[in-house]
Amino acid sequence: MSGLFLVFEGLDGSGKSTLIRGLNEELNALGRRAVLTREPGGTPLAEDIRGLLLRTDAEVPVAATELLLYAASRAQHVAGVIQPALKRGEWILCDRFSASSVSFQCFARGLSRPAVDWLNTFAQQGTEPDLNVLVDVTVEESERRQAARQSTGQKADRMESEKRSFHENVRRGYLSQAAERPEKWLVLDGTLSPEALRAALVSKLKERGWL
Repeated sequence: MSGLFLVFEGLDGSGKSTLIRGLNEELNALGRRAVLTREPGGTPLAEDIRGLLLRTDAEVPVAATELLLYAASRAQHVAGVIQPALKRGEWILCDRFSASSVSFQCFARGLSRPAVDWLNTFAQQGTEPDLNVLVDVTVEESERRQAARQSTGQKADRMESEKRSFHENVRRGYLSQAAERPEKWLVLDGTLSPEALRAALVSKLKERGWL
């Protein structure tokens, strides 16, 4: 079977990263190779851009600059990691992609949806996820989980430090996109245990004939 491009979206602390690792274990057990990657980031240059976007101790980018930096990172990521892996027949498990730009920069920052969509299309270079997996939790649950992480010494980045209303709009953006294209989205309950969440995802992928 050829490679598949799966993107995992959701609020910070939703459990995306744990679910990605869990699916990778399932794929490894089946003898399939997957590339685990993230946005912003994924290549050395894109990781440098990530640092510019998420730092908390320097000049804050205006919304338009923020959008353009995400698009620049995505273009590099697609060309350098995603497209080559798909050509090799590998799975891509990506933590965030273009839907994040719509949720963060359009729904939360208030930028024009047509502008965000155009930049996403330009940066993606014809590469579209086969499925967006939304691990959905409330903002209150996201805040609780992040507070637990920060109590161990992990610092919040610039996006994580935004106000509750900002993250409410981000969540609204994700749910809106999932409703727009249900065939391209799978919404999972992020309050499930990691084991139950993993089982739910595997079940849905088997229904599609992908596992």
